[in-house]
Amino acid sequence: MATLPPETILPPAAPAPAADAAPEVLAEALVALHGQAAALAMLARLAPEPVEIGGELGAVIARAQPWQRALVAQTVSDCAAMLDSGLAALGTLTRRGQDTSAPALVLWREFHAARAAMASVLGHA
Repeated sequence: MATLPPETILPPAAPAPAADAAPEVLAEALVALHGQAAALAMLARLAPEPVEIGGELGAVIARAQPWQRALVAQTVSDCAAMLDSGLAALGTLTRRGQDTSAPALVLWREFHAARAAMASVLGHA
């Protein structure tokens, strides 16, 4: 575990435009991400998850430090890429008539872990 704050660990040459993203933009991206996650949950045969993302999230992101917003933006981007490619692959399995529940559940667990880590980062805002 690192003993230094993340802003001192991140490489200085790393682009950080995501840290300047408006809290509302990040909140909208999270809403879109959870839309993808809902489709994934159906393929994994999981019950729909009640996720309430509202104005409160924008306020939490607005209070966050720039490094926290950068990590949230990066997590959202990474999860969106993961879900895009994963849902495309699962769509191929569905068209072939194959069961998608096991691979969808694995992808769901990856998303769930990433989301929990992101919530932990925001919890320290």
